[in-house]
Amino acid sequence: MKDYFNYQGKICVVTGSSNGMGLATAKMLVDLGAEVYAVSRSATKIEGLAASILCDLSKKDEIDSAFAHLPSHIDCFFGVAGLSGSKTDYLTTFNCDFTANKYITQEYLTKRMGKGCSITYVSSTAGLNWEQHRNEQNKVVHASNWEATEQALGKLPVTAPANFAYIFAKRCMSQYAAEQALELGKQGIRVNNVMPGSTETGMKDEFEKMAGGKEALLNETGVAHRLASPEEMAGPIVFLGSDLCSFVSGVDFCVDSADRTQKVLKIKKDVANISATNPLILTMAKKAMNKKNSK
Repeated sequence: MKDYFNYQGKICVVTGSSNGMGLATAKMLVDLGAEVYAVSRSATKIEGLAASILCDLSKKDEIDSAFAHLPSHIDCFFGVAGLSGSKTDYLTTFNCDFTANKYITQEYLTKRMGKGCSITYVSSTAGLNWEQHRNEQNKVVHASNWEATEQALGKLPVTAPANFAYIFAKRCMSQYAAEQALELGKQGIRVNNVMPGSTETGMKDEFEKMAGGKEALLNETGVAHRLASPEEMAGPIVFLGSDLCSFVSGVDFCVDSADRTQKVLKIKKDVANISATNPLILTMAKKAMNKKNSK
């Protein structure tokens, strides 16, 4: 039987690999014969891993430490790690969901990858509509380094609540992925962006709370009317990183059981398509800051 995916012996790095779709992705890659390095805040327990490396992706020094233990050549990178913002502050959420991937790409992947390699970022359906909000995202996305990114973020009119950091980070991630597909394409490196819909992961309760309850979250699951399994997200992630997609780059791969299609066809409202400077967001920010200051 021919191996069309061609992961056998390839060096793959997966972030956020200790649970959810990151864990499912790492398992799938191991099964396909890849040499998989798992990078996560908690130990990744998969038989056959090359290594499980502990790393808080919201901290630059921990990323540096992690990459000091990774191979000098990487064939495929999967940036799956993310925080919802429900239990973390704005900056921690944003750095994990966006700044980490940008920093890893600039500082390490550009030096450890070459022709035929692939980068697959995982943003979210929250990152849809990024094209409409580039004026808000540009200074952050185009900041020169980690520190400059944080400085640009601090100059935005809203820095709370933290759960909006999730939406904003995913939009920035989607824009960055598109731009890197062009830039890294010069080196023969493919870059794609998977946008998962609502999924059964360890953060399900957090997303239910953010959405306004279980029914509200299920309303974002398209025609399936159920949450996706982590494996249903891992499949498209692994597919995009494989040789089956050797001519695919610059794609926003929306995996949401036609939820976005319903919004495009105006069957349902796109409640996430909101500006960072929208009065509603600014009101939420003010309430969050007042609550924080009253403690």
